[in-house]
Amino acid sequence: MLTRRHIRVKVMQSIYALSQSHSDQVDKELKFINMSIANMHDLYVLTLDLFVKLSEYAENQIELSQKKYLATSADKNPNKKFIQNAIIRHLAENEALKDAVKNRKLDDWEENDEYIRIIFEDMLQSDLYKKYMADTETNYDKDRAFVAKLFSQIIAPNEKLYEYFEDRKLTWIDDLPVINTLVLKSIKQAKKGKEHIFVSELYKDDEDKAFVKDLFRKTVLNDEMLTEEIQGKTPNWDKDRIANLDLILLKMAICEFLKFPSIPAKVTINEYIELAKEYSTSKSSMFINGILDKLIKEYKKENKLNKIGRGLM
Repeated sequence: MLTRRHIRVKVMQSIYALSQSHSDQVDKELKFINMSIANMHDLYVLTLDLFVKLSEYAENQIELSQKKYLATSADKNPNKKFIQNAIIRHLAENEALKDAVKNRKLDDWEENDEYIRIIFEDMLQSDLYKKYMADTETNYDKDRAFVAKLFSQIIAPNEKLYEYFEDRKLTWIDDLPVINTLVLKSIKQAKKGKEHIFVSELYKDDEDKAFVKDLFRKTVLNDEMLTEEIQGKTPNWDKDRIANLDLILLKMAICEFLKFPSIPAKVTINEYIELAKEYSTSKSSMFINGILDKLIKEYKKENKLNKIGRGLM
């Protein structure tokens, strides 16, 4: 689920928080990173479970309509296309999703079912829903396309849902763009017989899990050495004039150069340039690129760039 970039962002944010608080409690901050990543997975699970709860709400509305004293023909013979949607049925029957909701005690939609009602009513009023329900042809591809559009056009932009997530967990608003992308990707990748893809593992493998701890600890505990590596490479900037976030990104990148032999230097440079573009100033990416390029040339010349395998230099 988490990519190396997501991990780098979490580590960057925690190192920044540590520097702002002037704390030396490395292990405490590492626990916060792990908790933040676990919470990120909770947001992913909750978002997927929302489709299940929407379907259950729709089914309940049908049952209530059929019990009306003056039930209409439409009430007695309802269109069940939405609750029979193949993608939503996969989610409802997905044991991994059920276990994740149960084990993490994610009962948000039971406790706050008004959000399900709000989204359901928005869906009912949409042209997307009306067109889908009116289409008499049903197939897997159409079901998947509808669910993807339902999420991107109605669920993800919902302001009330955004406010709920903002209040629920401190870190979720920063995580929301990433999670929305992952949810949409999961929907679009859905195939018959491969329903398990909906609930991916938190980490791709044990190596990525270890990368969180190693990158954070090695960057923080080698701070003095990493600072010395930067000094002298910025003739027009002294350390105090470099933006704090740029300094952190540089230290993390240099740490990867020197302490992570399996990560190609080009990958490290590209990753931190992109992080600078997204999280720092407009000129930061060019500044960081220049410093890292200079350091790479120096490390190669001094044989300090200890990379394992072909193509990693």
